[in-house]
Amino acid sequence: MPATTYAVAGMSCGHCKATLTEVIGELDGVSGVEVDLGSGHVTVTTAAEPDDAAIAEVVDEAGYALTGRA
Repeated sequence: MPATTYAVAGMSCGHCKATLTEVIGELDGVSGVEVDLGSGHVTVTTAAEPDDAAIAEVVDEAGYALTGRA
């Protein structure tokens, strides 16, 4: 399964990590979410090519900014 890493701005704490893990994990086709607060990266494991727009939308709705693939 492919893993895609995204740069996300605005993450700073465990609550941020839990929120993003939950909202991205609820998307269809997502089998894993790994949040690295230190680097500002979120790695998403999917069954097929990830839907960047859908991931960006839920990240934005949660109050963070997906700035692109890392």
